[in-house]
Parts: sequence; structure tokens; C-alpha cells
Amino acid sequence: MAEVIITESEDEAGRIYADCAANLIRTKPDCVLGLATGSSPLAAYQALAARVKDDGIDVSRVRGFALDEYAGLDPRHPQSYRSTIERTVIEPLGLDPAKVHVPNGNLETIADAGHEYDAAIEAAGGVDLQILGIGTDGHIGFNEPGSSLASGTRIKTLTERTRIDNARFFDGAIDQVPTHCITQGIGTILKARQLVLLAFGAGKAEAVAETVEGGISSFCPASALQLHPHATVIIDEAAASRLRNRDYYKWAYANKPSWQSI
Repeated sequence: MAEVIITESEDEAGRIYADCAANLIRTKPDCVLGLATGSSPLAAYQALAARVKDDGIDVSRVRGFALDEYAGLDPRHPQSYRSTIERTVIEPLGLDPAKVHVPNGNLETIADAGHEYDAAIEAAGGVDLQILGIGTDGHIGFNEPGSSLASGTRIKTLTERTRIDNARFFDGAIDQVPTHCITQGIGTILKARQLVLLAFGAGKAEAVAETVEGGISSFCPASALQLHPHATVIIDEAAASRLRNRDYYKWAYANKPSWQSI
């Protein structure tokens, strides 16, 4: 079972992630961070950036791999995930842009891009710490419901629900949201040594409940986290509202040994 931490705020959740990531970077300066976009990880990136600055942590050797990218969207487009990662991660943390990789969504080469991306992750030694958000339908990365739990990085067709949810990043114009993407598969994500999923708000409550306490099913892709030996789910009270065992999760975290990190 994944560890579940219920926080008072997104800022508190961000600090918990920042503690974990900062300790990893100190002990393994060339560590590999798995990077997600969307609104959920922002507090985590901001907290880590503050920690890096305040503690003078050397991040010059840190490497990163993003989860996904829109297919056919120019990497220079402000809503491409290459641009988003540059704004929200590379620049605030001071990472070397050459060491941070995003799947190649170029339509001319996308047929082989998935295999190449998985090979690049493997050549880097694998992801040490993967941060994840979750969609209202339980998707992680762009692994929509029905995605194989053994899948590698590949092309996927976005659901209409995901395109509607993401239209807010395109000034509300759903017709501007691409219909396809390239995403790390569930199988790729599960190879990371540690997973941290962040979710906030009542709109994520059903997906969180299915992820943590439901059956493992491709129709809730995030439920695959139950298969991982080192997964942590960090949520606020609203996102935890449908969990049957939330009182136990609070008890377990309150009584967690001081020597045990997430």
C-alpha cells in the first residue's frame, strides 16, 4: 500500500517533497528527477527551489526526464511541456537545460520517439524520484483510462475530458489543445525508484480514493501505484475526503519514526 500523507495545504505538501528531493540531491548529486507538469507539482517545485537557494545545494549535475509532451506542438509554444518545464523547474532550480529531457513530439519522428526515450532513461540509470499529478479520471502522465499497466513510452490519444481540463492552459480554447501526445507509460513510471503523487481539491477526491483504496485496474491508471514498493501520496483534506481509512493514514503519519523519510 502506498504511504498516504494528508496535509493542511499545498505549501505543506510542497515542503515534504522538497525535503525528500533535497536529501536525494545531497546524497546523490547526479540524481535523476522525474518531472511532471500541471498545477499539482507547482508548490513542490517552488519549495525545492527555495531550499536549493537557502541551503546552497549544488544542482549542476542533476538530471531530469519529463513525463510527456503534446504531439505536433512546437517546443517553443508557451504551453508545450518543454517550455513549461523550463519555466517551472529548470529556471527556478537553476538546472542545466542540457541535462533535462522531454519526449520528442515532432510528428516526423514520433513513431520511434517512445523507444528512444525509454532507452535514454535506462542509459541514465533510471529515475530516482518521480513526481506525479493525477487527472480527475485517474490518469497519470497522459495514460488515459484503459492504458496498459505494462506500457512503455508511446503515442496516446487524449480523451475529451483531458482536453477540456487542459483547455484552461490554452485560454479556454479546446480546439487549440492537441488531440495526441507522447507519454511515459505506466510500466516506465513504475521503474522509478520512488514515486510521489500530489493531489489537491475535492475534484480529485474520487480519483485519489480509486488510486489508494480501489482495485488495481487500467481504468484507473494511477491505481498501479499500489504495485510500487516505494510510493507516497500527498494530498490535502479535500482530496482525502472520500478515503475510508483517512483516520488511519493520519495516525500512521503522526506516529512515523523520525528517522524514516517518505
